Amino acid sequence: MSSLSNLAARDVETLVHPYINLASFRESGPLIIERARGIYVYDTTGKAYIEGMAGLWCTALGYGNEELVEVAAEQMRKLSFAHLFTGRSHDPAIELAEKLKEIAPVPISKVFFCNSGSEANDTQVKLIWYLNNALGRPHKKKIISRMKAYHGVTVAAASLTGLPANHRDFDLPLPGFLHAGCPHYYRFGQEGESEEEFATRLAAELDEMIVKEGPETVAAFIAEPVMGAGGVIVPPRSYFEKVMAVCAKHDVFMVSDEVICGFGRLGTAFGCQKLNFVPHAISIAKALSSAYLPIAGVMIPEMMYQALLAESKKIGVFGHGFTYGGHPVAAAVALKAIEIYARDRIFERAAEQHPNSKADWRRSMLIRSWARHAGLVSSAVLNWWQTKQAAGHLQRRTASVRARSAVPSRKV
Repeated sequence: MSSLSNLAARDVETLVHPYINLASFRESGPLIIERARGIYVYDTTGKAYIEGMAGLWCTALGYGNEELVEVAAEQMRKLSFAHLFTGRSHDPAIELAEKLKEIAPVPISKVFFCNSGSEANDTQVKLIWYLNNALGRPHKKKIISRMKAYHGVTVAAASLTGLPANHRDFDLPLPGFLHAGCPHYYRFGQEGESEEEFATRLAAELDEMIVKEGPETVAAFIAEPVMGAGGVIVPPRSYFEKVMAVCAKHDVFMVSDEVICGFGRLGTAFGCQKLNFVPHAISIAKALSSAYLPIAGVMIPEMMYQALLAESKKIGVFGHGFTYGGHPVAAAVALKAIEIYARDRIFERAAEQHPNSKADWRRSMLIRSWARHAGLVSSAVLNWWQTKQAAGHLQRRTASVRARSAVPSRKV
């Protein structure tokens, strides 16, 4: 660690970083970002990087947006903090909830605010259990996610997540969390199986899982429209149509995790619109505020809200909430972000860019074995040998161009 800068060494000795090999990190140290503007971030040496992932799929309006900065400062001066516990409220939370109901792709009764996608999906689990207790179905509690899904890292959200590294030695997943097949045709499609047949098989396997567990015990199915951290997996076109039919057959509550796909990532306001399915409830976060401040939410249907009313009346209180849920500054920034998305046609512009991004991928120097595109999300599976051949071809072509450019042109 002696080769690390003072700032990097201080980082290693004071912080625990998520998603890294902590042992090797002690030698390599962090990449320290000092400032950012637009699509660029700059390290402490002044080197610029294009932030291709928009942070963690979240800074949808780029860095240093003065409109968002100003609205945050204005709200901070007016009301720097207020909570929503015990009946208190404030304008930004009310206005944001109204706006979210207005733009929701499905009928939404209420919005519950929290601070991250993990908290939103954790809340989804609690509300689904609460709902079934209110409906007199105390055994209908199992929740089905999918292999390679990512829904967060709290205890319940990590149980929904279908990635082994998020489970190992954390004693996860908890009992009652199941994982159906991953809709990655390239990886999991059988020989001679079309994408349509693959989607049909996955739906049939989901149906078999529910029947085996007992439909009276299975409460919900949760899915990202396009799977993010699991590998940017775009499902076959008919996948959700078939899966939704299975959920309806067995009275299974459907949650769309829009933490990544929401607010224009796929060229539509919400990912479920792009993938043509109608969920019961929706989780939102990330681009809700363009990541300028932490804010997330659960968009709740009327039937679930009625269950919350009934149970809180019986118990005397709705015993769930977060200190910073619906923070007035974060809510004000989120409202302004949604205003900018609409005013500047951000969703439409993302949709318009889709064919161009696809063409750019095709012109890429890498020969791809398989690729998928949805809005501004693209993924590719690279064949090692083909990639090596493509790299060699590129080197030869570059050498040829350099050789030609070194020969003086003849006058005609």
